[in-house]
Amino acid sequence: MGRFLVTGAAGFIASRVCERLLVEGHEVVGIDNLNDAYDVRLKQWRLEQLQGRPNFVFHPFDICNREQLRELFESGIEAVINLAARAGVRMSTKDPWVYFETNVTGTLNLLELTREFEVKKFVLASSSSVYGASTSPPFREETATGKPLSPYAASKQGAEALCYTYHYLYGIDITVLRYFTVYGPAGRPDMSPFRFVQWVAEEREVTIFGDGSQSRDFTYVDDIARGTVKALRPLGYEIINLGSDQPVVLMDALKMIEESTGKKAKMDFRPRDPADVMVTWADISAAQRLLDWKPEHEFQQGVEALVAWYNDNRSWAKEIAT
Repeated sequence: MGRFLVTGAAGFIASRVCERLLVEGHEVVGIDNLNDAYDVRLKQWRLEQLQGRPNFVFHPFDICNREQLRELFESGIEAVINLAARAGVRMSTKDPWVYFETNVTGTLNLLELTREFEVKKFVLASSSSVYGASTSPPFREETATGKPLSPYAASKQGAEALCYTYHYLYGIDITVLRYFTVYGPAGRPDMSPFRFVQWVAEEREVTIFGDGSQSRDFTYVDDIARGTVKALRPLGYEIINLGSDQPVVLMDALKMIEESTGKKAKMDFRPRDPADVMVTWADISAAQRLLDWKPEHEFQQGVEALVAWYNDNRSWAKEIAT
């Protein structure tokens, strides 16, 4: 069994990765600075599902603080799973500096310590946002990604570039995972599935940017967590898409949420944000070949799980700023 460092452990995806590692019998050192990029109650709820479990240790550390990180590496780490990030396309246009500090400098800190302490494996969470608008779907890993549409996408591209550099110079085994629109219980409140569920359930107006014809490759969080753990295997250097390979039109997603909540949406259409792409769609053949991975959850099934979680936690989830 291994001892793994998971950054962003109170985050949506990372908390599920931690849980999966623990179930498999590994030791997990989780870190998260518990920032207020969105309502901290969500992060605390996720963390509560992990704390007190055998083999889980948590530190409120920031990946931008290299000296804090050094303490953890000195205690012995077999692999780093870097899931700590400032996420979200629209918010990155308002404060790009914090995105680059966390997503680029934070990744650099971890890579430097991985090199220094000769850690065997490094996994980076990247994003489908790096593909921009110039790519024809389905998106393939070998496609050029030189035209990011947001500071968030540019910061993830920078982190990917650093990963290749450290693999090339120091032979570190690195896998970069490009996640596609992850959703599910206790998800991020800036993402459309959480927002739509809350707005429809509470009979608030549903804000739709554009005409709702844009499509997203919604991928269930447990599928993403399973793929992330599989990426700990030795691969040299690889970039791998993790997506559902079944894009859903935004208006169709809203209809499924209406069906699951039993309520009708009151729609408020706004101009499309130029930082948003019209389509995300993952080619997942590399994930199938290299990781023996494919998604197991249909979108409708995932929506029902999200709605059930929301109903169970509605007393405070309805207050989350979206």
